[in-house]
Parts: sequence; structure tokens; C-alpha cells
Amino acid sequence: MLRKPSRSATLIAVLAILIIAQVACDGPGGGSRTVSETVSGDWIHVYFTSPRYPDDDAYHHDGLDEVLATVIDQAESSVDVAAYDFDLERVADALIAAHNRGVRVRFVTESDNADEDAVRDLERAGIPVIEDERDSGLMHDKFIVIDQVWLWTGSWNLTSNGTYRNNNNAVMIASPALAENYTAEFEEMFAGEFGPTSSADTPNPRVIITAELEGADGQIQTKQIEVENYFAPEDSAAAQIIAEIKNAQSRIRFMAFTFTSEEIADAMVERAQAGVVVQGVIEDRNARGDYSQYDYLSEYIPDILPDGNPYIMHHKVIIIDDETVILGSYNFTASAEDRNDENVLIIHDAEVAALFVQEFGRVYETARTAE
Repeated sequence: MLRKPSRSATLIAVLAILIIAQVACDGPGGGSRTVSETVSGDWIHVYFTSPRYPDDDAYHHDGLDEVLATVIDQAESSVDVAAYDFDLERVADALIAAHNRGVRVRFVTESDNADEDAVRDLERAGIPVIEDERDSGLMHDKFIVIDQVWLWTGSWNLTSNGTYRNNNNAVMIASPALAENYTAEFEEMFAGEFGPTSSADTPNPRVIITAELEGADGQIQTKQIEVENYFAPEDSAAAQIIAEIKNAQSRIRFMAFTFTSEEIADAMVERAQAGVVVQGVIEDRNARGDYSQYDYLSEYIPDILPDGNPYIMHHKVIIIDDETVILGSYNFTASAEDRNDENVLIIHDAEVAALFVQEFGRVYETARTAE
């Protein structure tokens, strides 16, 4: 499992092998489906951007754009991209190269950002590009599904600013079940179903991944990880997030680009009043904006800070009890819940949580130093 982008590590990651996939149904009539999978090798890679201030083009190398392009270079059958914003020439070149070697490449984007040169380059190469074409709500997803096995998602917009100026996260997961979820969502958007028109048909909302890893002694070790997957608006993502917050026993840490949800704020305040330690960082330019919960949270929780990145702190992350991480494209807002196309992953794994705790520490210290 990795934290920083690495070309060689990505090459190794793509060699992970799915060896078993089993499906079990829970609940009345099998309405709540749980899929169990076993993978060999690293099941997940976690990445964070490393913004510098002031920015300089000389720093624009070895970033997430190069990591993702390397993964796309190895695609064998399909690449589906849902990108709110896209201006990365290196990734566009990789997508075009994949298309030219016979890989099915499809692209969905937000109409407001569709005039980027990189998007038009895809169209000129013959790659189908679908825009949401809505006056209200955004196609705000940032995910890629590769070969129906690999899922890439997180807060990271596929832009130069998102890669080299802003604080962002991305995860790459080997899971055909999650890939199936995101493919189903992609197919809806590709067919013109966006926002509230999307069907509530996520195939595998709960996935149990058994990772088989080789230990230092050469012995195979196994661990099980539960991953929950929800899409907004159709899957009531806020209710799922609030349920996790209410289960917090000792500590909640969060990083939020924007935070206007009263319901999520109320859940955090309730846990703080019950003795749970709560810490948070909110993007400075949004902390005191209209409908922001910054002042309300600060009234009850002393450790809430505006961020210190002179550009943008773009995470949408909640870490609970150092064991669970909530991440994705979903800002903690009403528009994310009711109008936009968004995705949420809830990963129950202490090792993954530890990586996000480290990132929170870096973002928190930058915010504290900037006070």
C-alpha cells in the first residue's frame, strides 16, 4: 500500500490478481447485497497531492497525472472516465493512445467545463464525450474504471491545479464489485441520466475484500476490509455518512472543501458533546461563506480551523476512530446530496485510515501555522 505517487509502484499494483469472487445476499428478499472478493497483491493504493507555494511549472512532474497515465497505458479492454473538470494533456494523450490500440474509451463530463482543450482533443480522436447539459446541478464525479477491475476515485479533479496546487486525495482499488457499481453509474450518465434522474440501482453497496499479501517471512497473510459505496442523489449518501459519525466512539477528524450541511454538522456536534474528540479543517475561502457550518461547529468544537493552503484545500474526508475513512467527490452540502452527481466510499480499514490521518496532520499543521 502506497501513499506517494510512484511509477514503479503503480506498475506493480496493476499486476494484482483477482482469484475469487463470491456473492451473498442479506436482508429480506436479498435487498441488501454483499459481495465477497479475494485479491492477491496490493488491493489499494492511496495517493495525496503535495502542493507547493508559490507554484512553478518546474514542479509539475511526478504527480497524479503521471501515475494515472501509466495505469491507463496498461488498460487492455476498457477505460470509462467521469471527470468534472479535465485539462491534463498527459492523461488525454494516454486515453487517446489507449483508444488507438483498440481499448474502448468513453468520457463523461460537466458541460460547464467541456470546452477545455484536453476534452476537445478526446473528441477529435474519436472518443465519445457526453456532457450533462443541465442548468441545475453538476456532474461532479471524479472516477475512472479500467478493465472492469480497477477503480480510481477521490477528491482529485483531473486538472493541473488539482494536481499541483490543491490538496487532494485519490485511491486506486482492485475490485470488480466496486468497478461494477461505478460502471452502472457511468452507464446511466452516458445514456443521459444525471442527478435526480439517476436510478437507485447500485449493484454492490457493501463489498468485503479479502486481501492476500506476502509477509516479510514469505508467508501469505490475509486481511478483510469492508467497503461501502454510495452515489448521490439516489443513495441517500448523507444518511450513510451521518450513521458513521453517530457510531464514532473516540475521535472524528475531517477535511472539507465546503461544509454547509446542517445535518452532518449536528451529528458531529452531538458526538462532541458526548465526549468524542472532533477536529476539522475547512477551506479558508468557504469557511465563512453563505450557509457555512464553520461558525456553528466552532461554537461547540474548539478545534476547527480554516485551512492554510494559499491555493485550495480540496479534500472531502471524514476519519472516524482511526478505523474508517469516508471519501469521494461528495462535498458536505445540500447540492451534493440533492442535485449533483457524486460518489462516496466508506472504507473500514485501520491501515488506510492511518494514511488519511497522516494527511490530516499535514493539512492541520499548515492551517495552524497560518493562523
